[in-house]
Amino acid sequence: MSFAAGTPVSGHRAATQRRLFLRFAIGADTYVLDTHEIVQVLPLGRYKQVPGMPAWVAGLTMYHGRPLPVIDMTALATGTAAARLTSTRVVVVSSPSGAGERAPLGLILEKATETAHYDPSAFVPSGLDHRDAPYLGPVLDTGNGLLQWLRVDELVPPALRERLFGAAAEAGA
Repeated sequence: MSFAAGTPVSGHRAATQRRLFLRFAIGADTYVLDTHEIVQVLPLGRYKQVPGMPAWVAGLTMYHGRPLPVIDMTALATGTAAARLTSTRVVVVSSPSGAGERAPLGLILEKATETAHYDPSAFVPSGLDHRDAPYLGPVLDTGNGLLQWLRVDELVPPALRERLFGAAAEAGA
């Protein structure tokens, strides 16, 4: 017996195969983020600029009394800042920060208002070389178009991690 992606699965098999994903948009395309990687979803706010950072680094905000670096996923992918809409959210994820440690990272995501269950094993490699965007993971054909899985651990290039998370630590000192 096989199950198509995006269709209901019942019983024990559903619990082991399906996971909850947050859907969001970059331009006209839909992406997903595994909710196991999400710490909290916040409304869009204002951010302190961090000079010398790439344009897709929106800046810093405070999160539970500590600085939180925030990156704009639309700006990272397209070079254009995310639209400031009611559906645009800051999704706090746990990201590698260097030396085997993890730290909170804010992601500005457009249309981040829906979740859906998908079978992670139904996602397939895109077949494209994503060396300039390693955060772009496998894709899933839902019948209504392709979804692409965003990989949190690949969002911040290793060369930028120390600068980004170091700036957050320095601002908190």
